[in-house]
Amino acid sequence: MIRVAAIDCGTNSVRLLVADVGRDRLIDLERRMEIVRLGQGVDKTGRLAPEALERTFAAMRGYAGLIAEHGASSVRVVATSATRDAANRQEFVDGVRDIFGVEPEVITGAEEAELSFSGATRDLVRFSYETGLPAPDGTRPPYLVVDIGGGSTEFVLGSTHVEAALSVDIGCVRLTERHLRDAGDPPSAEAIEAMTADIDEALDRVAAEVPVERALTMVGLAGSVTTVAGMALELPEYDPKKIHHSRIAAGQVHDIAERLLGMTVERRAAIPIMHPGRADVIGAGALILDRIVARYGFGEVVASEHDILDGIAWSIADS
Repeated sequence: MIRVAAIDCGTNSVRLLVADVGRDRLIDLERRMEIVRLGQGVDKTGRLAPEALERTFAAMRGYAGLIAEHGASSVRVVATSATRDAANRQEFVDGVRDIFGVEPEVITGAEEAELSFSGATRDLVRFSYETGLPAPDGTRPPYLVVDIGGGSTEFVLGSTHVEAALSVDIGCVRLTERHLRDAGDPPSAEAIEAMTADIDEALDRVAAEVPVERALTMVGLAGSVTTVAGMALELPEYDPKKIHHSRIAAGQVHDIAERLLGMTVERRAAIPIMHPGRADVIGAGALILDRIVARYGFGEVVASEHDILDGIAWSIADS
């Protein structure tokens, strides 16, 4: 086994995984997440804001200290939607190189999809492939892996490997900034209608390129999904072990999305499992999840705590 460090820098958060990884095992040593909102204003300005860059670099400096403490031998830094879209992304690249001593990879949507699929399904795929049976939690391939991020959402179909994938520019931060003038108040019916139209147009494009009807299991990733799952489970505090591979019925997803969209940000922030940096964008994230489940006819979504971070870690070990 080798000790690796994976950093995922998205539109809303920057996350770290330090793990010991072998051919068939990944053992967590450290998982951290900080909401930095790197994508603040990118949809409107096309640039990374100076204050957003500094928040991100501050979090990364802390991560660099943890990586040194654990003695990770390999580090891979991956950046996704907001950085792909930014005209000044070189400022981000230079800052990350100074902190970690490695060049960050501003990956394409297709590369992001591949890593997300690997991270979310590697344990499920291994079991199903070796036994020909459903995984222990009852999931069956083919899987539709859906990674709802801050700036984009990735859709990946496959059984043991990626067979089709598409990244579309709908994410909880992007839609919030685009449609919610005052994110503190519950959105108006008109704002919800406009967000829904954006989501549905993107889902039409996905359906045209990814044969989602073949999927037997929908696996949902990232904070919007795990927050909805935690609410459905009525957890008194965020518990990733209980959330991982929990199965949330479509009706629960719809009810929770409606509840969140009807709340002020202050009320959302008071929900026990809610990360304070997610309260203003979770309404849009839950709506994206609800529309996906309804549009493609899934009866439930399987929430996964394993995602692109795990995929990055596996990619280091596999290289």
